[in-house]
Amino acid sequence: MASYYYLISSLPMLRAGDAPPLDYAAFLDQCQGAVSDRVYRSLEELTVRSEDGGFVSRWAAFYRVLQGELTYQRRVKRGESCAAPNERDAAVTQTVTAAVNAKDPLEGERLLLALEFDRLDELVGLHSFDDCALYGYALKLQLLERQRVFRHDEGKAAFDTLLGQVRQQIFSL
Repeated sequence: MASYYYLISSLPMLRAGDAPPLDYAAFLDQCQGAVSDRVYRSLEELTVRSEDGGFVSRWAAFYRVLQGELTYQRRVKRGESCAAPNERDAAVTQTVTAAVNAKDPLEGERLLLALEFDRLDELVGLHSFDDCALYGYALKLQLLERQRVFRHDEGKAAFDTLLGQVRQQIFSL
């Protein structure tokens, strides 16, 4: 447990919307030797869709609700008939509604990331120097790494190119 104090204290702070200050491989390097082999292996195998373990299973329950709500609202927005999810959460429904109706997909992703960070903070609670804090940090880092691939300027340029091609095809009819 003493090694957790140093490890967790030395990790850079993660904030929703900021670039990740380190990649997951560097995080694992810092964990090696500071955590048990079992915890290290589980961190190596951890994804946002993982379901094993106490903390991770509570995260997985939230993530299932989030994914179910996203699927439902996206299908409804496309005009497809779809049954409402069995498990719902008011905060998730409200945030997903705002994300699905956001002015651009990147803004929607930012709303979802903020919700995911908030839920991880709730799950970690007062656990500061234990496995819960470490798994919470690992999941946040993975969420930030996913956000890193979204590039607004490149996405807008690609969209404008596609829109121009569609306009040309329409005008050529």
